Amino acid sequence: MELKGEIEEIIYQNEVNSYTVALFNSEDGEVTIVGYLPFVDKGDTLKVLGEFTEHKDYGMQFKVNTFEKLIPETLVALERYLVSGKIKGVGEKTAKRIVKTFGEDTINIIKNEPEKLVQIKGITKEKAIELAESFIENQEMWQIVGFLARFNIGAEHAKRVYEKLGMNTIEKIEENPYILIEITRGVDFKQIDDMAIKVGINFDNQKRVESGIKYGLIKSTYSGNTCIVKQNLIEFVAMLLNVDSEVIEDNIINLRAKGEIVEEKRDGEEWIYLESFYDVEEEIVYRIKRLQESKNSKYIKNIDNKLNELEKNSDIELSEKQKEAVKEINENNLLIITGGPGTGKTTIIKAIIDIYEEIGKKVVLAAPTGRAAKKMTEATGKEASTLHRLLGIGRLDDEGIYSKNYTYEGTPIDGDIVVVDELSMVDMFLMNYLLKSVFRGTKLILVGDVDQLPSVGPGNVLKDLIDSGMIKTVMLDKIFRQAAKSKIVLNAHRVNKGEPFLSKDDIENETNQDFFYISHKSQEAILKEVISLCTGRLEKFGQYDFFKNIQILTPTKKGILGTKELNKELQGYLNPNIYNLPEKANSGVIYRKGDRIMQIKNNYDITWEKENALGKKEYGNGVFNGEIGTIIKVDDKEKIIEIRFDDEKEAIYEFSELDQIEHSYVITIHKSQRK
Repeated sequence: MELKGEIEEIIYQNEVNSYTVALFNSEDGEVTIVGYLPFVDKGDTLKVLGEFTEHKDYGMQFKVNTFEKLIPETLVALERYLVSGKIKGVGEKTAKRIVKTFGEDTINIIKNEPEKLVQIKGITKEKAIELAESFIENQEMWQIVGFLARFNIGAEHAKRVYEKLGMNTIEKIEENPYILIEITRGVDFKQIDDMAIKVGINFDNQKRVESGIKYGLIKSTYSGNTCIVKQNLIEFVAMLLNVDSEVIEDNIINLRAKGEIVEEKRDGEEWIYLESFYDVEEEIVYRIKRLQESKNSKYIKNIDNKLNELEKNSDIELSEKQKEAVKEINENNLLIITGGPGTGKTTIIKAIIDIYEEIGKKVVLAAPTGRAAKKMTEATGKEASTLHRLLGIGRLDDEGIYSKNYTYEGTPIDGDIVVVDELSMVDMFLMNYLLKSVFRGTKLILVGDVDQLPSVGPGNVLKDLIDSGMIKTVMLDKIFRQAAKSKIVLNAHRVNKGEPFLSKDDIENETNQDFFYISHKSQEAILKEVISLCTGRLEKFGQYDFFKNIQILTPTKKGILGTKELNKELQGYLNPNIYNLPEKANSGVIYRKGDRIMQIKNNYDITWEKENALGKKEYGNGVFNGEIGTIIKVDDKEKIIEIRFDDEKEAIYEFSELDQIEHSYVITIHKSQRK
C-alpha cells in the first residue's frame, strides 16, 4: 500500500539504525508510521510503501517497508523544508525571502543557478554555493535509501553507508558494490553479490573474487577463528561465487601482494589471515617476549619467609601447589595460573595482594567484565576494575575493534603487579591492548579456567598461550575440602573428564545440597518448572530471592524456553505492573521499575554516579556489554529510565537509548560470558 504526505511529528527515532515512530499527515488523514526512516525529520514530504498493522498496545500503525523522500510540492511545504535546519545558512527570514522571490522555480534555482540567490539579502556568492551544495547533498541522501532498496538492502543501513562513503555514495557503490560488506554488517554477502551482478560485475571480476575471499575470512572470525586453512577457504569461496579455484588462487596472490591478507605455512598446511588479525598475533608474541625478557625488578629475595609470615599472620593457608604458584610469580614477569572451580585460584590472588602490598608494591586487579570484576572484589576485598576501564579503551564498535585502521597506543597501567582474572573471556584484541599497557618490569599474572567456554571474540587466548609452552604455567588440579562440599564444583570437574553427574545415591543423604538435575520430556513442563522454582520454591528451600540470588541461563533466544519468551513470562510473574506505574515499550518489550536488565553494547559516553565507602559521590563514564542492573525509575514526562547496576553505579538512559539494554531475568549462556 502507498501513502503520500508530510511528517507532522517525530515521536521516536533511534540514532543508530534510524528506526522511527512518527505522526504522518497523509492524504487520507493522520496515521502513525513506524519503520527505518534515515534522514527523515519533521516537515519532510514522503511517499511510503508498506501495510497497516494492529499493535497490541498502540493500535493501528502503518509499517513502512520502504520510502521515498519527495521535494515539497507546495510553497508552504517548501518554505518549511528550507527552514528545517537541514540546509546550511538558511533561517526563517531567508527561507521566506527565497520562496517569495523565486516561487515555483525555487528548487531549480538552488540546484542549477545558485548564483541568482545573491539577490536575496544576506546571501553572498560563497553562501549561495554552500547552500546549493547542502541542498544537493540532502537530495543524495534521499536517493541512497531508494537505491539500496532496489537490492533488498534495508533503510536501516542507509545512514551508516552515507556516513562511511560521503558524497557520490551511489557512484562509489556502483563502481564497487562490495565495499558495502565492510559497512553493512548483518547484510548477507549473497545479497550484495546479487546487487553487483545486476549492475554489471562479471563472475570472475577481481573485486568480486577478492571480496569473496575477505568475506570468507571475516565469516570465520564470527566463530572465534583468527585464520583459516587455505584449501578450506578456496572451497568455501568457490561454492559462494561459483568460480574456479584457479581464479581464487590468483586473487589470493593479489590480496597478499596488496598486504590485505597474510599466508603462513604451519604444520604442513597453509593458513590465511586477514592482515589485521595476523599483525595482532605477531604483536602479542612480541610483547610477551619483551615482558619475559625484561629485568625482574619486583623480585623478592626471601619469598619463603614472606610465605611463612603470611600464613602466620592471616587466615590464609596455602597448599604446596599454591606456594609453588607464588614462588613462580616471584621468579617470572609473566605467569599463567589455571584450574577449575574450587582449586584455589582466588586464594593465590589474595596471597599475592598481601605479600606485595606489605613490601610497598601496588597490586592492580582486573577482569574482562563488570560482573567478573565485582566477583573478584568480593572474593579478595580489594577493588577490581574491568579491563576496558583500566586500559582506557575508547569508543570501539564491533567493526572498529577489528579494523587495521584502529590504533590503540595503550594507557600505561599504574601498578607493580597486574592480576587479570577470567582470562578465558579475553579475545586476541583485548589481550593485545592489555600487553600494550603493561610496563617492562611489571609482573603480569593471568588467571583463568582453560576448560571454560572460549572468548566471544576471535582467539582462544588462554588455551593457546598454555599450549604454546612458552609461558610458565601453574596447573591447579586439587579440589580443596571446602570446595568439595559443593556438588556444582564436583560435577563441573566430572563433566571436564567426560563423566556423568553424581547420581542421586551419591548425594541424597548430603546436607546443604547445591546441585539438582530435574528432567522433563516437554518444553511446556520445563517452563512450568522454571516458573515454580522462581516464584517461591527456591525462596522456601534456601531463602533465595530472585532479584538478589537467582540467574536463569538458557542456550537459545528463540522458542518458549528462549530468552525472549521466558523474559516476558517471568516479568509477568515477578514484576507485574499492578499499581499502573509508568512504563516504556521499546521494540516489543515493556520496561518498568524493578525489571532486571543487561547492557548489551559498550557505551563509553554515558555518565554514572555512585556513592563510595565514605559516603561521597563518585562520577564516571562508561557502561559496558554484559553489565547487569535494575530499573529504579521510569519517567514518562522526562522520557528517561534510571538504572542501578549491580556495582551500585546509577545511570540515566533516554528513551532513545533503550536499544542498548534488554531484560535479564533470563540470559543466554553465550551472554553469561559477558557478565
